[in-house]
Amino acid sequence: MLKLGCHVGMSGKEMMLGSVKDAIRFGANTFMLYTGAPQNTKRKDLSELRIEEAKVLMDEHGIEEFVVHAPYIINLANCVKSETFEIAVEFLELEIARTQAMGSETLVLHPGSHVGEGVEAGVEQIARGINAVLTKDSKVNIALETMAGKGSEIGCTFEELAMIYDKVIYNDKLRICFDTCHTSDAGYDIIHDFDGVIEHFDKVIGKEQIAVFHMNDSKNSPGARKDRHENFGFGQIGFDALMYIMNHPDFMHIPKILESPYIKDPDNTKKSYEPFKHEIAMIRAGVFDPNMPEEILRESTK
Repeated sequence: MLKLGCHVGMSGKEMMLGSVKDAIRFGANTFMLYTGAPQNTKRKDLSELRIEEAKVLMDEHGIEEFVVHAPYIINLANCVKSETFEIAVEFLELEIARTQAMGSETLVLHPGSHVGEGVEAGVEQIARGINAVLTKDSKVNIALETMAGKGSEIGCTFEELAMIYDKVIYNDKLRICFDTCHTSDAGYDIIHDFDGVIEHFDKVIGKEQIAVFHMNDSKNSPGARKDRHENFGFGQIGFDALMYIMNHPDFMHIPKILESPYIKDPDNTKKSYEPFKHEIAMIRAGVFDPNMPEEILRESTK
């Protein structure tokens, strides 16, 4: 069975319960969330997240697993500012604990940016940070995300991710989050030769290490190294190529998460509308709907 979901919010009084309700409303059977705002370290106490109610609702609707995404402010690769690295390690440890308490086994993490110090130095720093938080008894796996390669990002090649694996003591607790937009932007030909890309990935890291897919189209041509998501099927990767990955027999058991941009209201720049219900329905039907953005706008103005 296809495990298809999207990135949902978690806020207000319902918190995680509201996240599950959103996933159900969108027609998802898995989902991804942050444990708090991605741009800061402020976090509500676990007692306020309504975790048990969320789990009950998940059980009622057959949602067996979900994924947590670490906030972007965690940059383990920073070799320049020691305080930035130390904060990143402390906060990553907190996020691992929160992920476990919420009931997920997968925490997606951007490897980080070396801020001009070079890939090798950045990889050493990333491994140092991960080694500070992972133990042989850790219940949560850190899923390193494949990156687009903008700026000084680490992880835009499979070899860079393998370098991190090689330096982490308990690397059996590492996994990979395969982002389709990022890998295409990094120059991998997932459009015409996904099987070849996976064959290469399997040799470098091992395809069994993929714990989650971010199923994102891209506004950019392959190799652009820019990282700008597009709605599913409306970008440079395209519907057919994404659907081939979505339904690939080797990865049917792996959660597929949409991180699509919201549809902007052309008449009101302050308004935008979530696309996930329509995208999930389109994917499950297996038929591209070129009128999807217009349909979302029409529904939103009723």
